[in-house]
Amino acid sequence: MTSSTTDVIDLLAGIREGSSLHALRAARPQTRDNAQRSYEALFEPAHEGEVSRGERFALASFVAGLHAADNVTQFYLAALEKAESERGLIDAVKTETNGGRTVGPYGHYPAGSLSAEDRDGLVYHVSEAGRPVLGSKLSAALEHAHLLVYRPREASAEALQRLLNAGWTTTGVVTLSQIVAFLSFQIRVVAGLSALNAASAQQTVSA
Repeated sequence: MTSSTTDVIDLLAGIREGSSLHALRAARPQTRDNAQRSYEALFEPAHEGEVSRGERFALASFVAGLHAADNVTQFYLAALEKAESERGLIDAVKTETNGGRTVGPYGHYPAGSLSAEDRDGLVYHVSEAGRPVLGSKLSAALEHAHLLVYRPREASAEALQRLLNAGWTTTGVVTLSQIVAFLSFQIRVVAGLSALNAASAQQTVSA
């Protein structure tokens, strides 16, 4: 786990202080600071509130795994291992990630002009083996995260109600949704910066 003094995106993208990419990010300090503060608010909160640290890192590990962002997945899994002493939970998250990974986006729009773009795909449910280990709340959180990643067109009041029925509060649901949205943003930024970093390194070798 990194401390809040370490910029997480720089860490995940392999950006070294003094490099051209470090200077590029430093040229937009507000954007960089906002991304780091968002990470800290979601994963290093002064008070955990409705969502525990373990639940936050479990959800982040699952979402990063669905995106096949290996370095980001390993980062959050390492944080989960520090936050949770229960090995069965960590293994269950890994297993559910493997079982939930597919290709998207897909799903069905409400009947209308967009229905021509409907596409069938996996409707993910936590496995029978994983559900008693994860518990009803975290199981519902993973299922909802899978919907947001792969079937965002099917996000609905009914989907949110399933989280409430599993025991999440409205505040908890907001936090879960923020984590999924942040991971989507963070993964894309890291992927782009990593590609630039690799290209810069290749140019240095070729020079």
